[in-house]
Amino acid sequence: MGFNNWNSTHCRAEFNESMVKGIADTFVAQGLKDAGYTYVNIDDCWALPDRNASGDLVPDPARFPHGIKAVADYVHSKGLKFGLYSSAGTKTCDVQGFPGGLGHERQDAELWASWGVDYLKYDNCNNTGADAKQRYKAMGDALAAATRATGRPILYSICEWGSNQPWTWAQGVGNSWRTTGDISDNWSSMISIAHQNQSLAPYAGPGAWNDPDMLEVGNGGMTDTEYRTHFSLWSQMAAPLLIGSDLRTASPATLAILKNTEVIAVDQDPLGRQGTVVSDSGGLVVMSKPLADGGRSVTLTNETSSTRTVSTTVKDIGIGGASSYALKDLWSKATSTTTGAIGAPVPAHGTVMFRVTPGSPVPPPTGVNQLSDLPWTSAVGGWGPVERDRSNGEQAAGDGRPLTIGGVRYAKGLGTHAPSDIAYYLGGGCSALRVDVGVDDEAPNTGSVRFQIWRDGTLAADSGVRTAADPPVRLNADLKGATKLRLVVTDGGDGITYDHADWADARLACGSGPSAGTHELSDLAWESATNGWGPVEKDLSNAEQAAGDGTPLTINGTVYAKGLGTHAPSSVAYYLGGTCTSLTTRVGVDDEVTTKGSVDFQIWRDGTLAAESGTLTSADAAKALTADLTGALEVRLVVTDAGDGIDYDHADWAGPRLVCG
Repeated sequence: MGFNNWNSTHCRAEFNESMVKGIADTFVAQGLKDAGYTYVNIDDCWALPDRNASGDLVPDPARFPHGIKAVADYVHSKGLKFGLYSSAGTKTCDVQGFPGGLGHERQDAELWASWGVDYLKYDNCNNTGADAKQRYKAMGDALAAATRATGRPILYSICEWGSNQPWTWAQGVGNSWRTTGDISDNWSSMISIAHQNQSLAPYAGPGAWNDPDMLEVGNGGMTDTEYRTHFSLWSQMAAPLLIGSDLRTASPATLAILKNTEVIAVDQDPLGRQGTVVSDSGGLVVMSKPLADGGRSVTLTNETSSTRTVSTTVKDIGIGGASSYALKDLWSKATSTTTGAIGAPVPAHGTVMFRVTPGSPVPPPTGVNQLSDLPWTSAVGGWGPVERDRSNGEQAAGDGRPLTIGGVRYAKGLGTHAPSDIAYYLGGGCSALRVDVGVDDEAPNTGSVRFQIWRDGTLAADSGVRTAADPPVRLNADLKGATKLRLVVTDGGDGITYDHADWADARLACGSGPSAGTHELSDLAWESATNGWGPVEKDLSNAEQAAGDGTPLTINGTVYAKGLGTHAPSSVAYYLGGTCTSLTTRVGVDDEVTTKGSVDFQIWRDGTLAAESGTLTSADAAKALTADLTGALEVRLVVTDAGDGIDYDHADWAGPRLVCG
């Protein structure tokens, strides 16, 4: 955050030592320093057209009669920092062509450090066609060496205009990189630059920022409504906020925009995430930015020429899991609450900006839950949104395909793209997570990712690097007592190229299982029950119609006091929570069926078949089944029609007993 003179003065005579000192004074007097603005930066035209006999850059004595160091010292005396400009070419960008830094990197960096420079904007003119990565790395290395020698950090702003996609290589070389050409003081230029920068959100992060150029707020080419949109979008994109207007003559309206500390707090949020577009239709654009407190900043932008209502939901902006959410309009300061809907009438070219804060989170229900069925507290994807029960198609919500890893298709799960981070509130009541992970089959062979499960800041499971050629691998995480669960995907160390990452069949076990001892299964509450005809009955056969219309459970003349009466196809699930060891039961077709009926009984533990009867008919005696359930989160009792249709398939689970503890 700071100031740069170029947008307001260019190379005119008014750009001089007096102006720069006046800006530093204004930072303090107008409260801009207190609002977070730190850097007072000067742009092109500060030097003489030629280096001296020693090859050093020389400040223009007409503009800076006391030299650059004296100006830097004055800025420092105000508790601020000082920035300078050069170009990664033989000359700078102004038509007069002042000396550039190409071939003089080490010499210039040492000189600037001796002057007390804290920031370098390094432009891209007159570069003789030399490789951009090499030119910018050479200056980055020189600045690092100067910092080591003097102890003075110099923030390195790469101004390469996005010509060579610096977002793919400049992290680690510089601290920010221009993603676009120069901004102009009009709506068309500003909103076009915003569009170009919005798609690059996955590349930004702490200490490495996409830079869509300096602010035009207050220069007169846009309305205050448009300037508020400009400032809102730059803050939502975690962009550098460099004031480009002459603050000494700034209007109260301009200063009010620039000093909106709540919007600034979004830009400077310590999580360091750039906001992403979550919807864009007919000129109505919604962006969501994750914040360190678990909330979201939301911008509702109307790019059309008339007032329109722009709306979204808490689910669409990537948060959930709470019963209500506090909304604060960061421009009007109005506050409200919502259970999910977010919207407002927005004037032409305007933006409404909300801070959305979740209320008390709601823990997951008892049982085995599919994560894709639960509301997350936050979800941040690399490209495009996190998808439920679909792969990540990189663009709009719902554009993915069925989750498929190594040819294995999954009905349930989460589709993401690295880098991604999905958080759930557990409230200490869950015990375990089981999930299959891998690169989705829609990704070409370039995809490689790493899956991590975190519980309350501690790593609970790690997949190692998985590639598009690998089959799914299962991760198990102990979550006993954990308050928060995070599912994190990183890029595997080779960049974010087609890193389509699936969390497949993610089952979360919550709540306590049955108490220690032996339980009659019909005395326990099931998680879910589906049945072919009529309801599943407890301690009665299934007579196909209303509840309680059956008879005592009877198989081949033997009556059973306890059990479940079902009709194929049926499935009855019980939550175990990993505390039970075995299930024993007898199974068969109930005697109320005389000549028809054929079924197959199956016991499933956590998606794996644990016992099966084979085909049984009304003529067969009851068959004993035993299933090992040690450590299982869930058991399911399934009856199929044995392949011949559901004709009088009255199926009894007779005397099923569950041993736990």
